[in-house]
Amino acid sequence: MIPGTILYVDDEAMALKYFEKLVAPLAPVLTAPSVAQGKAVLDQRAGEIAVLVADQRMPGAHGNELLRYARERHPNVVRMLTTAYSELGEAIEAINAGEIYRYITKPWEMESLHADLRNALELAVLRAERDSLLREKMQLQQQQLLGHRAGQLALLCTGAGQDTADALHAFLSVAIRVGCPLPAIDWRVIDHADLMQMEVARGAAMRDQLEQWRSGFESAVQPGQALAALARALPGHTRLQGDALKVNDARIFTDLLAGPPQELPTAAQVAWLAWLLRWSGAARVQGSAAAWEVVLETGASTAARPPDWLAGDIEQLQLTSAGV
Repeated sequence: MIPGTILYVDDEAMALKYFEKLVAPLAPVLTAPSVAQGKAVLDQRAGEIAVLVADQRMPGAHGNELLRYARERHPNVVRMLTTAYSELGEAIEAINAGEIYRYITKPWEMESLHADLRNALELAVLRAERDSLLREKMQLQQQQLLGHRAGQLALLCTGAGQDTADALHAFLSVAIRVGCPLPAIDWRVIDHADLMQMEVARGAAMRDQLEQWRSGFESAVQPGQALAALARALPGHTRLQGDALKVNDARIFTDLLAGPPQELPTAAQVAWLAWLLRWSGAARVQGSAAAWEVVLETGASTAARPPDWLAGDIEQLQLTSAGV
């Protein structure tokens, strides 16, 4: 939704009524009689507010304090200050501090007021459209990173010295089912070259962790031993209950794919994939978001994988992570 409402904050009741009467033909208007109430309206209805207009002289707190609050908490709202000629210095100070888009002098002249507010509303629309495009671009880049990580895991598993396709297919299928989030990337501090370097470091750390886990998991030859070994690898996240391993935190299934680039994967995050390399043919994850559990069905047959299973898993992973 593109916001289109104007919020006007002034301690004078007549000014609130007069502003609403003048501006209502242009856009929906919300009003508040103080800075404190203006903050409350902003926090409650920021998604629909395009423009904030605040009077400077109000008891208790000045309008530029409200505009500063809006800049910090709701930066997409276009901020305007209305003030008398005698207070022009304060308006200029607010402009220089980056708190406002422009100021409107009192008393208002209807045509000029409408022109200023129309410009502010148009700016709000442009900001909303820009942010929407940026979100789409960032989501696409995050989806691409998720696919890259799945391919990276395929290469790492191939180097494990055995047929690992079933294990990786099981790993990706579970991540899809529980809902793998997109990796969080702070593009303000990470550029593409930094990201690639971080991903190489993550890959090396995963390789080392997989190698360390291999001997421990391969020594568990019975289903009960295998589940107990996985429980020990994931303390605090799982608990044994009968013939099942109850999972308290589904992130154990997804953190290896969704972790921030600047953080190396921990041993616990690699443990699930390492365990599947030994037991994928018998492992089953069942339940729902409220309660997942891992069981072993040693007599069960593994479903045949299509030739393009990896491409299909990556595509499905990207789609579900973006909520499609």
